[in-house]
Amino acid sequence: MDWDKLQYELINISFLLLFISLIIYWSQLTFPKISRLQKIGKIQIISANLLISISLICRWIINKYFPLSNLYESLLFLTWCLTFVQIIIENQINNIFIGAINIPIQLFIIGLANLSLTEDMQQAKPLVPALQSNWLMMHVTVMILSYAFLIIGSLLSILFLVISQKEIIEIKGSSTGYVLNNNSKIHKANYQNSNNKKYIKKDKNNSNSQIFTKLNLLEGIDNLSYRIIGLGFPLLTLGIISGAVWANQAWGSYWSWDPKETWALVTWLIFAVYLHSRLTKSWYGKKPALLASIGFLIIWVCYLGVNFLGKGLHSYGWIS
Repeated sequence: MDWDKLQYELINISFLLLFISLIIYWSQLTFPKISRLQKIGKIQIISANLLISISLICRWIINKYFPLSNLYESLLFLTWCLTFVQIIIENQINNIFIGAINIPIQLFIIGLANLSLTEDMQQAKPLVPALQSNWLMMHVTVMILSYAFLIIGSLLSILFLVISQKEIIEIKGSSTGYVLNNNSKIHKANYQNSNNKKYIKKDKNNSNSQIFTKLNLLEGIDNLSYRIIGLGFPLLTLGIISGAVWANQAWGSYWSWDPKETWALVTWLIFAVYLHSRLTKSWYGKKPALLASIGFLIIWVCYLGVNFLGKGLHSYGWIS
């Protein structure tokens, strides 16, 4: 059996399933009354995740090491993590926005892996001495899993900014929200996150339900983004610490300030500031969302951008 061809076909089928699920999720947003669409989309995501799992397991068995030695395998594993995190979150929270904004990223990553990388870059090669360690699985898997959480959380923050575009938004959980519309009318909504009644001030141009619905949607997206980033940040911290320990064993130094390490630290600082601002309640609404959106770009610079330089201790197995 041609295992390379089998793996390639599995990834192609996964791409097709993700594309179909994207159409389903966006159709669900357009026609929210058709409840079965989201269930079908979830089945597609689970199926794609299983196919990617089989492909990675095949590479693991054939090559006898965990498939994270080059860019191609790393991209596949990141796609697997994004689908895995989406499945977990949607199992806990029935939110259509998670898949609607996450699946395009999955398609981009898996398309980059299969269509942009040459066949030589897709082939598994013997591990360089520095990678022949049990730390490979520990460090790299935790880092990529943290990227998956942080990417989804950051995408929700970007969605928050898009929905609240041209409006002044201040979200304070179970307190007060403010919306400034295009006609410079300020609406004030006081409500509580409980079963108590909600009171919203009337306005000539906007009904009560429309104002509250938008505020409630924005608060839900903001809180969900905060919680997901809160899950990804400890994983990122653990990944950086494990990487430092591994670096000391492999290269004799805990920190070398090469491009990958430097940008990993920048990523950590960005989300540390974000979480600090949320925990201390010093920032609300658009300010932390903007910071998380910047973090989204920083993640991609750290994960993918620095590999185009071909410099530093992390340059092997990537792009030179």
